Amino acid sequence: MTTTGRLAGRGVLVTRPAAQAERLCGLIEAAGGRAIRLPVLDIEPAADPAPLCRLFAERWDLLVFVSRNAVELALALLPAGRLPTGPRLAAVGRATAEALAAAGRGPDLVPAGRYDSETLLALPELADVRGWRVLIVRGEGGRALLRDTLASRGAEVAYAEVYRRVLPSVDVGTLVARWDEEVAVTMATSDEALQNLLTLVGPAGRAALLATPLVVVAERTGELAGRLGFGEVAVAERADDGSILAACCALVGSVAR
Repeated sequence: MTTTGRLAGRGVLVTRPAAQAERLCGLIEAAGGRAIRLPVLDIEPAADPAPLCRLFAERWDLLVFVSRNAVELALALLPAGRLPTGPRLAAVGRATAEALAAAGRGPDLVPAGRYDSETLLALPELADVRGWRVLIVRGEGGRALLRDTLASRGAEVAYAEVYRRVLPSVDVGTLVARWDEEVAVTMATSDEALQNLLTLVGPAGRAALLATPLVVVAERTGELAGRLGFGEVAVAERADDGSILAACCALVGSVAR
């Protein structure tokens, strides 16, 4: 789908972490929109790296990386700062797969279609993991689906939580005061991002935010948005920047009509 000019000068609130937002911002601007940068998550390394270094030094059959952050933060903790050659590597999404390739070794397993844990777990290579030792590399907290499912299939599973997601300290008062003029569409790429966005705008901005069309990348986040009171929610086809842009363009088009 062509998106050139589709945003017609509308403002799109980009909530990705600052280090991951620029490609999406460029796509929005190329589509005729205005990218409004408001990171709702800051990424910080794990407070104590020593246990993680010991985990990475063990023998594993499969390392599952859940995000680009997981790849980038793990590199400083891996022996010799390099991805291991022994275990299989799995990536939940395309950006994660690209980060692994950039680090020197592309993934052996990556889902097709939707980039999420459910699609990864549907791969035939993971149907029977009896006796495998699996290390899931991720941030602190999050869903237990990967661990629980792989364990139910016979694997021994552990977490290497290599980063923390924290609420940024930013002043959004000026943006909230001009919300109706500035923001046409917003987005949340996780449940935590959605909750943080609500926290950042505060009571003064809540009604305007809930009335703004929202793009999410997972059905579960869309369901949470509905429970929180968002009026119009679109689920992007995938979690990549191009799919998020396409969903934003579709929402702007629906509002225009």
